[in-house]
Amino acid sequence: MINSTIFREYDIRGIVDSQLDEYTVKLIGYYFGKKVFSKYGLNSYIAVGYDAREHSTKLFSYLSSGLNKAKCQVLNMGMVATGINYFSNYQDFDIEGNKIQPCASIMITGSHNPKEYNGLKITLDKKPFFAQDIYNLRDEILNSFEMAIEDNLKTFDIDVKSLYINYMVKEFQHLKNLSDSFVIDCGNGVADTVLTQILDKLNLNYKGLYCKPDGTFPNHHPDPSEEKNLKDLKDALQDNFNYGFAYDGDADRVAFLTKKYNIKGDLLAILFAKKIKNPKVVGEVKCSQIMYDEINKVGKAIMYKAGHSNLKMKLKESNADFAVEVSGHIFFNDRFFGFDDGIYATFRILELIKDKMDIDKKIDSLPKIYSTEETKIKTTEEEKFVLMEKFKKLLKSPPKDFPKIVELIDIDGVRIVFEKGWALVRASNTTPILVTRFESSDLSLTKEYENKINNLIKVAKDEINSITN
Repeated sequence: MINSTIFREYDIRGIVDSQLDEYTVKLIGYYFGKKVFSKYGLNSYIAVGYDAREHSTKLFSYLSSGLNKAKCQVLNMGMVATGINYFSNYQDFDIEGNKIQPCASIMITGSHNPKEYNGLKITLDKKPFFAQDIYNLRDEILNSFEMAIEDNLKTFDIDVKSLYINYMVKEFQHLKNLSDSFVIDCGNGVADTVLTQILDKLNLNYKGLYCKPDGTFPNHHPDPSEEKNLKDLKDALQDNFNYGFAYDGDADRVAFLTKKYNIKGDLLAILFAKKIKNPKVVGEVKCSQIMYDEINKVGKAIMYKAGHSNLKMKLKESNADFAVEVSGHIFFNDRFFGFDDGIYATFRILELIKDKMDIDKKIDSLPKIYSTEETKIKTTEEEKFVLMEKFKKLLKSPPKDFPKIVELIDIDGVRIVFEKGWALVRASNTTPILVTRFESSDLSLTKEYENKINNLIKVAKDEINSITN
């Protein structure tokens, strides 16, 4: 039986063997390959790469068999970071004497999820293959007749890593011999399939932690949004290093630390915007109000849905300079291709350092705010959207002691704007949870917003339960 829950909003993801098994992955390869072949025929070249997880090569062979069954040509880039997988869509390769550019790419990665997980991030025609695309693929697979797909491991090797390294060294030649010291923590993910080679070619002053890819993640889990995973990086910053960079498992996200601050994606956006004339920036609905206010002083900030696929589409549609997520997905359209790449973002941060930006001072000068981390409220896949609708309904006539609502923004879930801050409640598109975040210029108000919203969510839950019971 195929487990339909592996087909998520932005990617396909599940536990290997119990959910992502040989039969399922071969079918995904076959039905996606059929879609590509119907459009491109004999020019159906699909570039595939994988992360460091122990089962990634096994999934690569299953996926290749399915793609080959659909008469596609599989381009094998080996172990790479997700940004390099995306980068392949813009490169030319020599395949059997023909100059070709991939029409699609698939990255086999579990990203920052526990090590038993893996998944597929798909690009078609240089655009994210997500949401309804994935659901349609799911339905086609679930409604298909049973078929056995034989092993067919025919692939063509491509060297995307060398092209990427050369591109980066050329693009950031002006950083050569920069003396400022920094630490990189790759978390045994795939950032260092290229990163230290670029740093060395530019003769930069760095120290590497856990650079060797190892899918058992022996030192700490590769998720820099969890403070506990930054401990070793923070310890290294106590030595003679000024800055720190940490990456998630597939290196499409970066965390940036100074001795004083862990600077999230939305505040980084303010720093990047200072270096772009009349900047246009897309931010997710979770970004701080300070980001929107500061960028609107010098350009235009656009609020949009959370999720890397959503932001990539909005970035292209609005022709903005870049887009950001709080978690460290940064998508540069300015001087780059518009996809999220933690390695590329590292060098844009190093440009700020080379330009002598006093980063701590810039952060110090921003209005003081108190914001919570994302809080996750467990629910079920079936209930989460019903719960959101019930909660929105209750907001229209809130309790008498509820803070005054100035505006309700329903781009993604609901962002409730109060007089001195805001609260966000949204259903996760990838897991059975509601995500909340709170922010105010006053610490006690941040806590009050959190309490009042959580109470209202509880009321919504109780009302749903009383109806279903």
